[in-house]
Amino acid sequence: MGGKPTLQPALQVIAVVAAGMVLGALPHLAAGRPAGLAGMASRLIGVAVAAALFRPLSTIVAIAGPGEWGLALALMAVVLVAGWLAECLIGALISADALRARFRVALWDEMRVQLPLGAAVAATAILIAFAADMMGLAALGVFIAPLLVTQMAFRRYAGIRATYLETVRALARVPEVGGYVEDGHARRVGRLAVLAGRELGMSEPQLLELEYAALMHDIGQLSLRDPIPGGATVLASPEQQRRIAELGAGIIDQAGVLDGVAEIVRYQCWPWRGQERESPVGSRIIRAANAFDDLVGASTEASRTVAALEWLRLDTAIEYDPRVVDALAEVVGRRHRSR
Repeated sequence: MGGKPTLQPALQVIAVVAAGMVLGALPHLAAGRPAGLAGMASRLIGVAVAAALFRPLSTIVAIAGPGEWGLALALMAVVLVAGWLAECLIGALISADALRARFRVALWDEMRVQLPLGAAVAATAILIAFAADMMGLAALGVFIAPLLVTQMAFRRYAGIRATYLETVRALARVPEVGGYVEDGHARRVGRLAVLAGRELGMSEPQLLELEYAALMHDIGQLSLRDPIPGGATVLASPEQQRRIAELGAGIIDQAGVLDGVAEIVRYQCWPWRGQERESPVGSRIIRAANAFDDLVGASTEASRTVAALEWLRLDTAIEYDPRVVDALAEVVGRRHRSR
């Protein structure tokens, strides 16, 4: 500040930020919303890394002189990037452990999600640092206000996405309510498909599309004059399976915003091999997860699970992707071991 090195120790900066986070979490707790302790902890670690690096680097800038704005900008950018990377690493570790995802995929997802808001926060922090000499504390209000608006927009987007998923889940219940498939089938297939996709290293955006497709994979059965016994499409003829998939994809296409989901549903009935083109990996996952649930249903008997997996493995030469079946077996085995 003013060509002189700052005197505040890193621990003081960390304590002030921690106190601010606690105060910011109180309204959420009062409203009955979760405080997001894991996110707060990862952000605090990022701040700790930035604070620890800033002290020695600020001394370098002070020695260079007050006119070295380019050097100050470069060093601040280095500090902010280091803090951002630390936060992403901690967030990825938490996600990988909680979701049993691959760390590399979790880290990439965390960086992709954090990049837009992180860039906005970093740019604002640099602007505040340069403006504080001239404007004082007023710089905080001037530059932080846009960040608050951005945060509100992100929260609104997250709320819309959650509502969208609930709408899809409600639509997925229609074939069950109509008696075309067993109760809970779409939810079970959706859960299995997402777990298998995560086991195969799919990213979060891909998993979201996969979940939408898995929840609505049987919506084409509404066009059938006579329901398939038990709704088990694995027992239907290939022609009937194609018709169900095509009609379901056509219904989803009408939304106009779920083209990727419609494609996954359209090719869910395709065998793994023997077609003019390879079906999307999401389609192959749904094909295996749907067949597994058609054979096992809501049963938790280990013998039925083993028999269903063996049945799928017998058809891995043509019908089912062996990598998908192996991922499904790992997911199902983990679920049985946890009981």
